[in-house]
Amino acid sequence: MIEDSFDEIEDFLEEDLIEELAEEQSPEMHEHYRFVADKGQGAMRVDKYLSMHIVNVSRNRIQQAAEANCILVNDVPVKSNYKIKPNDIISLVMDRPPRVLEILPEDIPLDVVYEDKDVMVINKPPGLVVHPGFGNYQGTMVNAIAWRLKDTPEYDAKDPRLGVVHRIDKDTSGLIVAAKNPNAKANLSAQFFNKTTKRQYLALVWGNVVEDEGRIEGNIGRHPKDRLQMTVFEDGEHGKPAVTHYKVLERLGYVTLVQCRLETGRTHQIRVHMKQIGHTLFNDARYGGNEVLKGTNFSKYKQFVQNCFTLCPRQALHAQTLGFVQPTTGEELMFEAPVPADMHLLLEKWRGYISSRDI
Repeated sequence: MIEDSFDEIEDFLEEDLIEELAEEQSPEMHEHYRFVADKGQGAMRVDKYLSMHIVNVSRNRIQQAAEANCILVNDVPVKSNYKIKPNDIISLVMDRPPRVLEILPEDIPLDVVYEDKDVMVINKPPGLVVHPGFGNYQGTMVNAIAWRLKDTPEYDAKDPRLGVVHRIDKDTSGLIVAAKNPNAKANLSAQFFNKTTKRQYLALVWGNVVEDEGRIEGNIGRHPKDRLQMTVFEDGEHGKPAVTHYKVLERLGYVTLVQCRLETGRTHQIRVHMKQIGHTLFNDARYGGNEVLKGTNFSKYKQFVQNCFTLCPRQALHAQTLGFVQPTTGEELMFEAPVPADMHLLLEKWRGYISSRDI
């Protein structure tokens, strides 16, 4: 989503614009990311190294950047198979300067469920944008974190080596983790990259999900005709691999409450995968879930659904659990966020409908 854009380099790579550099490289290049390999760094391909350290950028995109001579090691362009050595300086450069985006601390309330010297776990309310971006340069979670940590000398909200490690959509509620120092972010980014984190979501979807549980696998990429949507590509060649596991928790007539467990973390993954199997998220306007997709033609029922939309005016999706290994201590941490008020009211209304069946 445009409102969830992270920063220029990720927008640039995500939108397939890297090819422009492959055609004609500007004589003046600007550094966007810079990393220094540890003195104990083992041999590792530079494309793998960067995909572990730059959040939400695929290895394929990194390889394209290398082909465009945008990956430098010790100021020399390298190909994607270059093996990182101890103390190497790795840079990602582009033909344009980084977007100047001043992140001002803003006194926005945060529901912090856990905090230590390395990490902060936040229960994000629906409607709060995570990262500043086009149309949302203020009032974001990043601005709120900057306020909370404004008296912490080590924290710089503009430093890409710090801050939020992963994303959830603006209108999705639930748990998200932020790193307070570079080592913590690198460690957590590697955990997400290696799929060792534990993430489960609650979703209310249209229709009766027949199977009690299942697995959805399909490459996800940006829709070729609508750049604000993602889609599943059947050919297996386009998009990024994505796997979602689901389990039915409660059947409520024309809707079903499911638990979704992510193996991967693609943009809109649950929203797209559930739609792919015929169960669009309830009130997901981006993917058509804000229409009456199941049920009767009776006007009373249609009014009931509209009332449900009013109770929960966003896609009914909640990041309920988040688990990861604490970067310094190695302790396994697991957190759970209660169902937010709007989804709770929505579920109660459907339960009332099921019990009465008078609509």
